Amino acid sequence: MQFELTKEYLDSLELAIEQQDREWIRTNVLELHYADIAGIICELNHEDGVFLYDLADESVQGDILMELDEDLRELMIKSFSTKEIAEQLELLDSDDAADLISHFSQEEVEEIIAQITDSETAEDIVDLLNYESDTAGGLMQKEFIQAKIDWPVDRCVVELRKQAEEVEKIHTIYVVDDKNKLLGFLSLKSLLFASPKTKIKDLYQDKNVISVKTSADNEDVAKLMEKYDLVSIPVVDLQNKLVGRITIDDVVDVIMDEAEKDFQMASGISENIESNSSVFHMSRARMPWLLIGLLGGVLSAQVISGFEGGISAIPALAFFIPLITAMGGNVGVQSSAIVVQSLARGTDQFGSVFKKIRKEALVALLNGILLSTIIFSFAYVFDSPTLGFVVSISLFTVIIFAAIFGTLIPLMLDKYNIDPALATGPFITTLNDVLGLFIYLTIGILMFGI
Repeated sequence: MQFELTKEYLDSLELAIEQQDREWIRTNVLELHYADIAGIICELNHEDGVFLYDLADESVQGDILMELDEDLRELMIKSFSTKEIAEQLELLDSDDAADLISHFSQEEVEEIIAQITDSETAEDIVDLLNYESDTAGGLMQKEFIQAKIDWPVDRCVVELRKQAEEVEKIHTIYVVDDKNKLLGFLSLKSLLFASPKTKIKDLYQDKNVISVKTSADNEDVAKLMEKYDLVSIPVVDLQNKLVGRITIDDVVDVIMDEAEKDFQMASGISENIESNSSVFHMSRARMPWLLIGLLGGVLSAQVISGFEGGISAIPALAFFIPLITAMGGNVGVQSSAIVVQSLARGTDQFGSVFKKIRKEALVALLNGILLSTIIFSFAYVFDSPTLGFVVSISLFTVIIFAAIFGTLIPLMLDKYNIDPALATGPFITTLNDVLGLFIYLTIGILMFGI
């Protein structure tokens, strides 16, 4: 049954911690999955969280750490000695261990590494720390199962048993040559049914071998695993030597991080922030886009001031300014969101992009006709037929232009390696506000003959 964290449960736990009732805690908390324990710790104050963490079994403490919110994890680690951190690292997969100490200073990392008793574990962590965090090398883990191509089945089984002691989850058996170059994959089923003296070279699969280089971008790795429905993917160096693997759980984290980053970017937040980030950090992340909005407001004011005489002569023109700017912004964001989704999925071939542009233009055309007809009737009743024509023609024109800009801008940003998610936020909204105002007031002046 799935665990549900309730207020009553937290109240009982806090009482048990206050009374030092370790038996209740072991029965009702420590028997849970480590992810649930991490969720509980996130709801406690720091002192109680550390107390609960210390009571957890050592075999799951590392997993609990990795499930905590990043800020809380860093805060908790700071309370550990270097020896305690080193002990935790030895219990984790190499990729998680490297992530755990990646935020420490160089001196602290060296001190922690020196405390690790297993030299192979220390070497793996040091190796992973040399890769950029947003590459396949920084994402991979060093624990995997491999078989030499010239091994007979009986020796292969013995060797795989030894390797499996260090690997928590076995997804794939990789086949390599004497120089450790990746050749293909070995099916567990074929291994189980083969005779003891059959060579691995007669059993392995060398067709459609999908791998990534250590320098590959995390997003490209995620797209590749999604495309081919992979639960793990081997990582090779420039000489095609097998150096690690990336598993689906790490790729899911990448996808979630990218989705969160794009959402924040579309909301006008330029840095990754959490709800518990400092006021200064949150202000700094929002300020660039607020300044763009401020600049857009100033430009809009300039546009309106340029048509001051026309607005003074026909005051009813001012009543529909909010409508024009709002519709332009909404249409632009809708169009850009569709294109950004397409780019995120890797649908960037010319034919596919052209179809997107054509479809968005047709959608804008249809929506423009319908909305313009509706607003014409309203403006006609509100003031006059002339105002109805001005507002309806302006709205139609603004919708078409907004759809075009909303489609083209993310494509242009992507071409110059700028995150296209920028186009779904304040940037395109501000642009369409200024453009929409200029179109509306220009058409108004011309049709009223002012």
